[in-house]
Amino acid sequence: KQFDVIVTTNMFGDILSDLASQLTGSIGMLPSASLDANNKGMYEPIHGSAPDIAGKNLANPLATILSVAMLLRYSFNQETFAERIENAVSKVLQDGLRTQDIVSENTKLVSTSEMGDAVVAAVKENK
Repeated sequence: KQFDVIVTTNMFGDILSDLASQLTGSIGMLPSASLDANNKGMYEPIHGSAPDIAGKNLANPLATILSVAMLLRYSFNQETFAERIENAVSKVLQDGLRTQDIVSENTKLVSTSEMGDAVVAAVKENK
């Protein structure tokens, strides 16, 4: 079956999100939202703080960037801007840019800041 929303406790939500991350290949790819009845909420990637790579410019920023797209869509009702961000993320991935957690053959390894800069550039060119 397919679900748009799963309502559960925090512990089981953490377990489900970790399992779901395997579909994308990395927890660095999955945004999340915890919303109230009025669509106010907290938006964050499903991954933790990753202290082992903190400050090393290695983390995948895409889940954080996609969390902003969710914020724009669900809390601010800004579908156009959310889609621009999502399309920019898709473009940089189609262009073969990858952070260390998702790099594979025939792709280009980039740092956290390089990936973020590439997404920003893709948003700007897609106005």
